[in-house]
Amino acid sequence: MDTPDNWRKSSYSGPGDGDSCVEIAGDRTRVAIRDSKDPTYATITFPTEAFTPFIDALKTTHSTVTDFARFRG
Repeated sequence: MDTPDNWRKSSYSGPGDGDSCVEIAGDRTRVAIRDSKDPTYATITFPTEAFTPFIDALKTTHSTVTDFARFRG
């Protein structure tokens, strides 16, 4: 997947500039995720069909998008 140009922030972004969240972009075949605090850092990409199972797995372990950002390191 080339660098997407359709990044959007999570609707669960924190107050202010929403710096405690992730951004997502995608096309018909891939979904990409990046840390909104450092958008130049590496992204995680998934085949579209693997994205929902990934999010479901995170929900069982991490309760918020902020937890996901911490999980990323």
